[in-house]
Amino acid sequence: MAFPIDIKYIIETEEELDIKFPPLFKEKMIEENGGEAVTEDDDWNLYPFFDKSDKKRISRTCNHIVLETNEARKWSNFPLSGIAIASNGCGDQLILLPFDNNSQKLSEKIYFWSHETGEIKEVAENIQELIGLNS
Repeated sequence: MAFPIDIKYIIETEEELDIKFPPLFKEKMIEENGGEAVTEDDDWNLYPFFDKSDKKRISRTCNHIVLETNEARKWSNFPLSGIAIASNGCGDQLILLPFDNNSQKLSEKIYFWSHETGEIKEVAENIQELIGLNS
């Protein structure tokens, strides 16, 4: 179940990961922290930002972006600069990657990462397009 989040938790995540999330992604998550997305190939559960405002939200966001990114980075073929934002429940991830010229600022583009092959391919120009694919 997705729900709004205070921007301060997004800022905390940015500081912890030493990156800046793209504006459209932050806007979507502020309104609805987490949720689902569907691509041509799979169904995805979006990871939330960790919300520490109360016990219920802590419980609902325990599979947050930082935790899941750190877990994905244990795979030898996961891109070191990748940030995991969603899972299909089978090990594959949707990820954000930084701009080539700025390693601390994530691009709006959303990529599929295969846990088996390490393949990375673009699936959406931004979170709005990804969510729009659900329509």
